[in-house]
Amino acid sequence: MSARDEILARVREAIAPASPSDRQVPRDYRTRTEDGIDRFIERLHHYQARTQRIAAGRLEKGVRATLADRGVHRVLAPDGIPDGWLKNLERLTDTPPLDPPALDGVDGVITTCALAIAQTGTIILDGSAGMGRRALSLVPDYHLCVVRADQIVGSVPEAIAKLDATRPLTFISGPSATVDIEMVRVGGVHGPRRLEVIIAE
Repeated sequence: MSARDEILARVREAIAPASPSDRQVPRDYRTRTEDGIDRFIERLHHYQARTQRIAAGRLEKGVRATLADRGVHRVLAPDGIPDGWLKNLERLTDTPPLDPPALDGVDGVITTCALAIAQTGTIILDGSAGMGRRALSLVPDYHLCVVRADQIVGSVPEAIAKLDATRPLTFISGPSATVDIEMVRVGGVHGPRRLEVIIAE
């Protein structure tokens, strides 16, 4: 066998489809936890996000008060956000889609979520009603997310089992932050500098 033939044989072996037995992955890891709202809040605080717990019946008033307290007057709200949440505020919609300068010019964005993970303090957006396209939650400097208590699951495997993998999923664990080579933390590099989560119970 020539050197060329040997190399090609090795390439064919490396890229050959794996047999079914080779693709089996152990699934005996823990898939559920008892983590709940308290752990979710603890993780969010670790990421320097702000949180509030509000009774579902007071949600409309609570959202308006929160936005007012944060100085949000021009708010970006995707389709599916109730009008009552934004009473007396200037509401911007994404129909037709806003360009990046317009997204950057709003005071903040408000969304709901598809799910939240208590163990990691993560909220998940999937682009459906109340969430809109991914850019809406990445460009504005302030993001207020409303999470229903029944949307909080304990672990990542629980969340993955409930999510629609064909949706454009965005996992958010705290405000945007990065650290440079000198370990200086910088916010707002690839998302909002300020994240606030309202948990509706």
